[in-house]
Amino acid sequence: MAKWLLLDGYNLAFRAFYGMPELTRADGFPTGALHGWMKTIWRLQDQMSPDAMLVFFDLGGSQDRLALLPEYKAQRKETPEALEKQIPLIKELTRALGLVGVELDGVESDDLLAAQARALADAGHEVLIVSADKDFAQCVDERIKILQPPPTANPKLGWRVMDTAGVVEKFGVAPVRIAEYLALIGDTSDNIPGISGVGPKTAVKWFAEFGTLEGIIAHAAELKPERFRIEVAARAEDLRRNLKLTTLLTASPLPHVAPSEPAREKLCALLEAMEMRSTLNEAQTRYTGQRELF
Repeated sequence: MAKWLLLDGYNLAFRAFYGMPELTRADGFPTGALHGWMKTIWRLQDQMSPDAMLVFFDLGGSQDRLALLPEYKAQRKETPEALEKQIPLIKELTRALGLVGVELDGVESDDLLAAQARALADAGHEVLIVSADKDFAQCVDERIKILQPPPTANPKLGWRVMDTAGVVEKFGVAPVRIAEYLALIGDTSDNIPGISGVGPKTAVKWFAEFGTLEGIIAHAAELKPERFRIEVAARAEDLRRNLKLTTLLTASPLPHVAPSEPAREKLCALLEAMEMRSTLNEAQTRYTGQRELF
C-alpha cells in the first residue's frame, strides 16, 4: 500500500510566511511565503519519500459549527495582508505541483483532511497528517500519524512523527478521547468555551476515573475538586455541543481525491513571473525528467 502525506494548507502557509524574510518581487509584491512554501513541499518530499501528497485549504467557515456556536473562531485575527496576497499564488503553485489543493465552501479543511485520512487508512494506506494543529490528534491510530513541523522556538528538533503513544504522552488521553478532552477544557484557538478552571491535569484525572465525557457528566456529583460539580452538571448540554464542535468528520462530502502529475511548464512560468530565480532553478533541476515528484 502507499504512503500518503496530507498537508494542512493554511497551517503550513502561515509557517512559511513567518519563517521567511520579507522578500518581494521588483514591483514590491510579497514573495516570502511563496519561497517558504516551495521549500516546505520539497523538504517533505525529500525527507519523507511519500508515494502521494495532497494539500487542503479553507474556503470559508464551517456552516454546521457556526450554527451550533455563532462565536466559533470569531476571535481570530485577520490574515496579514502580505500573506493574503500570496494565498492565491500558493494555491496555483500547489496545483502546478500536482498536489491538487482540496477545498470546499462551507466545510473546514480540517474536516476534509480528516475524512480523507480515514478513507485512505481504511483502504490500507499509511497516512501522515502534516500539521501543528492539535485537533488532528483525534485521527491518530495504527495507520494514521501526525507529522509535526519543527517548533518555532527550537527548529533544530526538525519534523517529528506523533503516533498513538505520542498523543497519550502529550495530552494524557488516547486519540479516541481527544475531541472529548477539548470539549471539556475548551479550545481558545477556536473560541470554544470549556469548563472554566478545568485544565489538562484535572481533565486527564477525570477521564482516567470516569472513562468518557458522558461518564464525567454522569458522575458530576463525585468530581473533585468539588467546586466543579455544580457547573459540570449545569453545563452538560454545552459540553455535548462542544463535542460536536471539536469532532472532525470521518466521511468526506467530496469523492476520493488523487494527486496528478506536476505541470512543469506552468510551475516554471509561475516561478519566473514571481521572479523566484533560485526556486525556478531548483524546479528546473527537479523536473527535467531525471527526477519525478512521486
